[in-house]
Amino acid sequence: MKELKSICVFCGSSEGNDVAIIEAATQLGKTLAEKEITLVYGAAKIGIMGTVAKATLDHSGKVIGIIPEFLKLKEVVHLGLSEIITTQNMHDRKMIMQEKSDGFITLPGGMGTFEELFETLTWLQLGLHSKPIGLLNVNGFYDDLISMLEKMVAKGFLSLDNFNLLLVDSDIDVLLKKMHNFKDPKKPKWLNSERT
Repeated sequence: MKELKSICVFCGSSEGNDVAIIEAATQLGKTLAEKEITLVYGAAKIGIMGTVAKATLDHSGKVIGIIPEFLKLKEVVHLGLSEIITTQNMHDRKMIMQEKSDGFITLPGGMGTFEELFETLTWLQLGLHSKPIGLLNVNGFYDDLISMLEKMVAKGFLSLDNFNLLLVDSDIDVLLKKMHNFKDPKKPKWLNSERT
């Protein structure tokens, strides 16, 4: 059983054009606040990122924003956060996000969101952390990605065990329950002498 005191949310710095996604981001922020789970995210005031942060703050939740110095010039930084941490680069940003969080949830987003999701999944696969990773599949946004992962399993590039590391649901409360019940994976077989 995982105690989730803080969750890092990966999502887009754009708002997109699907109202259901914006509504889900708002509901996620509200839910985190109501459950007294600290939101850790990329510190922007814009896009889905800003929507989640605003909803969390609007319901008296705690929000930690983490942003590299160079992005402060390009992104609109949310100045009303509980805490803002400035890093030297993107790598440090992701390292601190990982350190500050008990789990991760990915909402819809673009290239950066995918990169964050898959790096965090890879770290879990390699045993570098043992934290649950949830994919909030709003309005079928990630259906094609899930199909691609299933193809990777079918073609022998992804084990079923590693496929199952990604917790997927379209319902926030159900996803949080899956994350709460997540069990630490065993050390990857191919990293020890038992590999066959």
